[in-house]
Amino acid sequence: MDYKDFFIKELNNLKFAGNYREFTDLERYAGNFPVARDHTREKDIVIWCNNDYLGMAQHPDIISAVIEETKKAGVGAGGTRNIAGTNHPLVMLEKELADLHSKESAIVFSSGYVANSTVLSTLGASLPDSVLFSDECNHASMIEGVKFSRAEKYVFHHSDMEHLETLIKQVEPDRPKIIAFESVYSMDGDISPIEDICNLAKKYNALTYLDEVHAVGLYGEQGGGIAQLKGLEDRVDIIQGTLAKAFGTIGGYIAGESELIDFIRSYGHGFIFTTAMAPPIAAASLASVRHIKSDSTERDKLHENVSKLRNMLNKAGIEIMDTTESHIIPILIGDPVRCKKASNTLLEEHSIFVQHINYPTVPKGTERLRVTPNPLHTEEMMEDLVFALSRVFGELNLRKAA
Repeated sequence: MDYKDFFIKELNNLKFAGNYREFTDLERYAGNFPVARDHTREKDIVIWCNNDYLGMAQHPDIISAVIEETKKAGVGAGGTRNIAGTNHPLVMLEKELADLHSKESAIVFSSGYVANSTVLSTLGASLPDSVLFSDECNHASMIEGVKFSRAEKYVFHHSDMEHLETLIKQVEPDRPKIIAFESVYSMDGDISPIEDICNLAKKYNALTYLDEVHAVGLYGEQGGGIAQLKGLEDRVDIIQGTLAKAFGTIGGYIAGESELIDFIRSYGHGFIFTTAMAPPIAAASLASVRHIKSDSTERDKLHENVSKLRNMLNKAGIEIMDTTESHIIPILIGDPVRCKKASNTLLEEHSIFVQHINYPTVPKGTERLRVTPNPLHTEEMMEDLVFALSRVFGELNLRKAA
């Protein structure tokens, strides 16, 4: 086989379909986010698609925590937690995360992806004769965890409780069951019916596994997520979150009962055989969680900006996908080539970075621009974005809202 020829052909297929991924070489300005330097084009641009939802990656308290811990403990963790020991900031971080979600215990992973894949695969493989029920719109990391568990699985229609119950009824009552779902779905911006899922879980004796990665830090009295906002934390068995979005660092975690957390710590290969989070990152994450728990300034401003931008886009006739529940604003394009062209034009001609979202991240025919306002976007930046989008929609003959 000519391996090189195979790779070239497959990559050309992606390019022809408009799904080839190109990365923009950016360097953010600490203290001036969402402005960044585009090193490819040698100019400054404004970012509108970043998951640093609150701008915490540049917060002075977080930067100070990294610097101070680096001076004290150095850069790396030195190995897995079993071999090299657990650094103290990481111990404190896990206690803070457990408290954030009103749970007994928490455990930190190298990323949110690893957390989902590890926990779901470990539980599915370990619980005897278990069955996993997964929302069809779940993240790739959750799908991977379900797959790697090798347990029996059912995929239910997105947030469809009638379909979920129909599937559960097909399974013998005594078999262990896990329902895996998200709170905020990152590409559509919709919110799942957490209470209804918890009701079904109680009725059929199933564990609930809730991915809150796009909600932690942003919703609830302490920033604990949608479950906290709706007063449902005590009804969710396992809450999974990330430190890489609203908290502005890197890493993932789960929170739950102490025995369950200890079980994952003892059996989860994605935890056991991975180098621990570095002390400076653990210290920065700890500072960020503590700040967000005690101060709602950033998240209040975020939601204010989201509401303001939605109104501006609606007035301009820019079609937003049918969701007003969350901070995510998806703008439907519906064609991979024109979606990529819209993104490129915004960057080249207007110095605005909004990455196009194409298949396989979203289904074919639903290609979109995913806009994520943050507290640091100014009204002038919003006006520039709306003006640029209106121009691009006109140039590419894209449909505007009626």
